[in-house]
Amino acid sequence: MDIPALQRALVEQKLDGWLLYDFHGQNPTAITALGLGGHMLTRRWYYLVPARGEPQLLVHAIELGSFPKNVPGRRRSYASWQSLHAALKELLGALPRDPTLAMEYFPLAAIPYLSRVDAGTLELIRGLGATVVSSAELVQHFLCRWTDAQVESHRRALQVIDEAKDAAFARIGALQRGGKEPSETEIQRFLTDRFTEAGLEYDHAPIVAVNGHAGDPHYEPSEATPTPIRKGDLVLIDLWARPTGPDDVYADITWMGFCGDRPAPKMEQIFRAAADGRDAGLARVKRAHAAGETLQGWQVDRTVRDSITAAGFGEAFIHRTGHSIGVRVHGDSANLDDLETHDTRSLVTGLAFSIEPGIYLPGEGMGVRTEIDVVLRPDGPQVYSKIQQELVRIGV
Repeated sequence: MDIPALQRALVEQKLDGWLLYDFHGQNPTAITALGLGGHMLTRRWYYLVPARGEPQLLVHAIELGSFPKNVPGRRRSYASWQSLHAALKELLGALPRDPTLAMEYFPLAAIPYLSRVDAGTLELIRGLGATVVSSAELVQHFLCRWTDAQVESHRRALQVIDEAKDAAFARIGALQRGGKEPSETEIQRFLTDRFTEAGLEYDHAPIVAVNGHAGDPHYEPSEATPTPIRKGDLVLIDLWARPTGPDDVYADITWMGFCGDRPAPKMEQIFRAAADGRDAGLARVKRAHAAGETLQGWQVDRTVRDSITAAGFGEAFIHRTGHSIGVRVHGDSANLDDLETHDTRSLVTGLAFSIEPGIYLPGEGMGVRTEIDVVLRPDGPQVYSKIQQELVRIGV
């Protein structure tokens, strides 16, 4: 983190400090903030960035020496629970009376992605006289905005997964023309092999789903129950990956194909409804930039959802419109969500997110999802991939 810039923001927001806390990895935001990924830390630690003055670290005595040395600020230790409480009292006592502190908390857990600190710790800090508010906007501004290098890593990943997706559709078609029926898992392996060859990594293998399986948003292909991809099938491919640098970020797209040249009218209808919703969301983001308007995540979700509802499929769109993207495929900044949550976080320059509406009709043996990534750049929102406008005709 840029400590001086953060302290200026704390002053502007009338906050007395940002108090980071973690125990056994329950607060990945704090771990990211201090670059602690991969370090063995088994006891509670606190890190206070005051609006004015030197940051301070409070760590257990057995980890005082092993805590990474590149974390700036004064260090102090505790051993017993009594000494922990005394040290916290002293730490907060250096701040103005009845301080207001940002922590990874959100009122009523309305945005669970920022509800990282347990209730007992909040009680402890409040019992020392502090008012605790959400760090949501600080997290966005200081931990989630992409650098130019991260944008380039996204574009590199996107090129690989885009080409892999095209190759996968072509592979399905070639095998079918040869009289073979590849399985979902066979095409999944084809994709992961492409990722590995290109030096990309991923947290989970891509989704390859046919027909009714595409009607399950989190379907996972299985070797235990292999499903063949046959002529006349609807095929969903959802794939995501990143380069392996510590700050490299993900690309994440979803495309739809049909094995043949004549998809059922209902398939084309629901794909068109999802694509129109996606495009309405992107257009809303572009209009806001042109007008100098800062949107909140829920507003874009509502635009997309209203479009799909008007097409008659609102009840079949059962998840948020999009998620934040960062060094994890699901990042810590604003999601496009007015369904699962009412995400009031601002979509500010430097953030990135997916727009991925889906329409799921498992009872009719089909489902669609279409996904693009949007990067909010100073010159406006950018999409660095192709945007699908019709079902891919596989094997034609």
